[in-house]
Amino acid sequence: MVYCIMLRNYEQGGADMLRHIITWNYGDGFSGDENRENALKIKEGFEALSGTIDGLVEIKVYINELPTSNKDLALNCLFEDEEALVRYKADPGHQKTSSFVKSVMQSRACIDYYE
Repeated sequence: MVYCIMLRNYEQGGADMLRHIITWNYGDGFSGDENRENALKIKEGFEALSGTIDGLVEIKVYINELPTSNKDLALNCLFEDEEALVRYKADPGHQKTSSFVKSVMQSRACIDYYE
């Protein structure tokens, strides 16, 4: 099941930036070493997009190693606007990494909001 929510902060004026956060859990059937290797490959793939897409201000992947969380991996991006998010989603590098994510991760959750 996939969840994604886009929120608009109407209380703030001016040009807001768009925050895009996605979390996942490791897929079934992988060993701990395979999960770690897959997470590092995802991190490398997404973070390699930094500086390559117009309007992508920052991109960071966090690999969870704390028992207090119920998600294993998080992607945190900041975009200048929604058009930049559209360019990011259409980028071949994003599509390649996203395709890999779908093959090794599960329980995707997403929230997009203006800050």
